[in-house]
Amino acid sequence: MNNLKLVSKSLPEHNSLVQLSETVTFGGQEITIIGGPCTVESLEQMETVASKLQAAPVQAIRGGVYKPRTSPYSFQGLGEAGLEIFATIKQRYNLPVVTEVMAIAQIESIAASADMLQVGSRNMQNFDLLKALGETDKPILLKRGLAATIEEFVNAAEYILSHGNSQVVLCERGIRSFDNYTRNVLDLGAVAALKQITHLPVIVDPSHAAGKRELIAPLAKAAIACGADGLIIECHPEPEKSVSDARQALSLEAMIRLVHSLQPIAAAVGRTVALPTRELAVA
Repeated sequence: MNNLKLVSKSLPEHNSLVQLSETVTFGGQEITIIGGPCTVESLEQMETVASKLQAAPVQAIRGGVYKPRTSPYSFQGLGEAGLEIFATIKQRYNLPVVTEVMAIAQIESIAASADMLQVGSRNMQNFDLLKALGETDKPILLKRGLAATIEEFVNAAEYILSHGNSQVVLCERGIRSFDNYTRNVLDLGAVAALKQITHLPVIVDPSHAAGKRELIAPLAKAAIACGADGLIIECHPEPEKSVSDARQALSLEAMIRLVHSLQPIAAAVGRTVALPTRELAVA
């Protein structure tokens, strides 16, 4: 990987911070947790999610407004209407927003409402999109491709940095395998390797790796134990009614329990998890 001029770690202690908002940072001592539904369905749904997760606390909220779906007949997202919902949620709850961008033409409108632009696994090697995102001033969440090698993954990040945007967070979300018991195979070895190879923050998406909600908590804990800087997890007010990825969505209550359970794991590896608000702690 000698051709990596910008993402390579120059010294063992060289670790970059990515600022999501005035109060939320990736790569620091505190673990950063992003939560929310696979898809933005309505303002009422997102109000419920934001109000409960804010107290957990979850530092940022996620949700798809443009959805890449395997079938052309599946729900593709609310588009501009979803961005309007996010704008309202940001104003009311002061939570940073993370959502996926699929095309260059979408960057301007999404950047106006979202705080972080996600590159999904299918677009990890959409080089024109990566170049265009490199010219923005928004943090980028880059997900590993479905069958991408670690070298291909970090080279995708290099594309973004080489075009001027150093605010990149890497996300391990599982890779395809012969075994179909889980949706994908979570490669925690890649997390450890990326922390050695690059100076960029690395987070883990146990939801897409597992594909089954009962496996998410153990994988999330393992991710923190092996050095991940944060997590992005799908949760929904009524998981079974989610319009997409219902099987892997946690309930909001389960999500809150998971956040609390991470505290001793983080402490064991010298990290911290934000404490819940007083109201939630009393409850």
